[in-house]
Amino acid sequence: MSRVAGRKKLVIEPAWCKGCGICVAFCPKSALELVGEKVRLKENGGCIMCGLCEMRCPDYAIYLENLEE
Repeated sequence: MSRVAGRKKLVIEPAWCKGCGICVAFCPKSALELVGEKVRLKENGGCIMCGLCEMRCPDYAIYLENLEE
């Protein structure tokens, strides 16, 4: 699962997610949710690519990827 904005892409690796909810708690826009013990981007979530979810995830299951120009 991913979302693209500007020059970054939010990537979620569901296989790595243990459902701790830390990323959901730290998201300033409430753009993430836990569904079936896995994180996912809410429909029309409003992710601003701030990177707080990436910084807090203990399992590296969610991260921002720079896109090539």
